Amino acid sequence: MFTGPWESRLCQGAEEGAGVRSISDLSVGIEEGDLPARQDNESYADYAYRVLCDELIVLDIKPGAPLNDEQISRRLGVGRTPIREAMKRLESDHLVVAYPRRGTFAAGVDITDLAEISEIRQLLEPAAAARAARMASARTRQELKQFAQEIERLLGGRQSQRNLMRLDMRVHRSIYRATGSRHLEDVLVRYDNLATRIWSLVLEKLPPVSEHIAQHVELLERIADGDADAAAQLTTRHVTDFENLIRGVL
Repeated sequence: MFTGPWESRLCQGAEEGAGVRSISDLSVGIEEGDLPARQDNESYADYAYRVLCDELIVLDIKPGAPLNDEQISRRLGVGRTPIREAMKRLESDHLVVAYPRRGTFAAGVDITDLAEISEIRQLLEPAAAARAARMASARTRQELKQFAQEIERLLGGRQSQRNLMRLDMRVHRSIYRATGSRHLEDVLVRYDNLATRIWSLVLEKLPPVSEHIAQHVELLERIADGDADAAAQLTTRHVTDFENLIRGVL
């Protein structure tokens, strides 16, 4: 079951050894601001990547901030070699930038990238939703139905914009995982990360996004029901609405 509301570290891609493979593994609840625990089947490099990726996405690590591997090693309780391995992955994800003799820094957030990121997501996200509707296992379909019910319950209360953003991230990663395609999941996580960084940059300027998050309820239900066409159509609307939401405050 989806046991945690949203404070999960959700940067897991589809790489071998990432440790998290089932839908329900995406919801490890922790208190906001705390470091998540390293999972039993997770390498130190994967753990460092997961924590740093999340902090970079939600801008806990500010764009342009230096990343010192010795300081990060002490903070996470992880050796410097796994930290360097994590940094290489983050660089390939375009979340950090490394400069010779200067060091590694959090990548900037360029609002002008929104159109290109949205175009790619509008092509791939509907395809992922449709594939999930076709390929998801019986267990995954049940978990997605439970997740839809959880979202309805959570939206019935008063939630912060930041929590709603994390909930949106959980939904997207659940759908990517449900496709059963490691390659598609990997690509979509990366672009969703970049889109969420832009979201984080303008988060305080946005109107309440509860209605945007509520769109996921029907989407998850259609995927669980195996309705690929409806899932693709709902996803296209959701991605388009996201771009319009961001542009409305730029």
